[in-house]
Amino acid sequence: METTETTTAFRGLESRASGRVHETADPTAVPADEQARGLDPAYDYDAVDPEALLRAPGDGPAGVGFGHWRFDALLPFPAATAVSAGEGATPLVPTDRLADELDVDAVYVKDEGRNPTGTVLDRGLSVALTAVAARAADGQDVEPLACASPGNAGQSMAAYAGRADLRSYAFVPSRCAFSNKAMTNVHGGDMRVVGGRFPDAAAAVDEQLETDYTDLGEFATPYRHDGVKTLAFELVADLGAAPDAVVVPTGSGEVVAGIYKGFSELVRVGAIDAVPKIVAAQAAGCAPIAAAVERGLDEPEPWSTPDTICGELEIADPAGGAAAIEAVTESGGTAVAVEDDDILASAVAVAQNEVMEMGVTGGAAPAGAWALAEDGFFDGDETVVLVNSDAGLKTPDVLRSHLMGQGI
Repeated sequence: METTETTTAFRGLESRASGRVHETADPTAVPADEQARGLDPAYDYDAVDPEALLRAPGDGPAGVGFGHWRFDALLPFPAATAVSAGEGATPLVPTDRLADELDVDAVYVKDEGRNPTGTVLDRGLSVALTAVAARAADGQDVEPLACASPGNAGQSMAAYAGRADLRSYAFVPSRCAFSNKAMTNVHGGDMRVVGGRFPDAAAAVDEQLETDYTDLGEFATPYRHDGVKTLAFELVADLGAAPDAVVVPTGSGEVVAGIYKGFSELVRVGAIDAVPKIVAAQAAGCAPIAAAVERGLDEPEPWSTPDTICGELEIADPAGGAAAIEAVTESGGTAVAVEDDDILASAVAVAQNEVMEMGVTGGAAPAGAWALAEDGFFDGDETVVLVNSDAGLKTPDVLRSHLMGQGI
């Protein structure tokens, strides 16, 4: 019998295919065919007080003012049960120079590099590991945990699995950043380095793990994108209103889908009037979501020849592609593809001018915003948020090589 403690508003797991809500927090209790087509945590929005949801940190019950778990009124599990290292509550940094260059009213960088393992994905892995730890406490055999990852998710999974005293395997491509490989092991996680690119790492999970495992890949668990949505909650809480546009570096579509869900839920509970424009920024060398948006498709077609220095963005067949397309189109946003040189130059420019270490992945956000400004996307009176999705110390060698290529 399931004894996992859930929040008052949590209704269960909703099938994306049928719309049926299964009254459980355990995805393995849902029929296999519905699991395979995707599940999403569902909530009773009438049970959520918007003012209480967005209260200032420390104003709520003990334990709720800690990181993004302060928003547990719209998370599946209460803060008191969370597997957490204080993820969330990341700085929202005003950047007047960028506002002038984009010719808009205000620009902020949401610096997700300040999360425990330096990535926005910590938000989702915290919620996903909370769910798995609860199943383990119920007596289920959940080990090993596994996911294929360009790098960041594998490192984050290892860190949170260590907190939960669970064994994990990260499958990463050989071109994964050294920092991810090193820290995955430092956090106590097992790692398999697979020759080739991300699809090869994904294929290796079933090929090399000769046992049942708990898959913590994006959208394989219903909780990773649901944790990411707290970024949207923090933006509204910090700004006092929704921004006009949010530019998100995009690979798998997980972060775009999560942020869109967060804003949509704030509309449902009456905290904001409308979802801001969501912009998916991709590397031109691997831009299946941007290409699909340009062509008016509901789902992206796999990118045949992925080639970008931005490893976290090199996802040729994104699991969250359809969800990301829905997010940008339903919000009135768009998707944009930018060249690697522009991404690297943007990350360096932010680092040199804004006292902030922006990772290669994060550089796609300012690069995308500059490209949109040149195309006349902004009216001029907007508040724009750029998501720095990971820390500069994830890929310092790539940023330094870019400077060396310029003779610096």
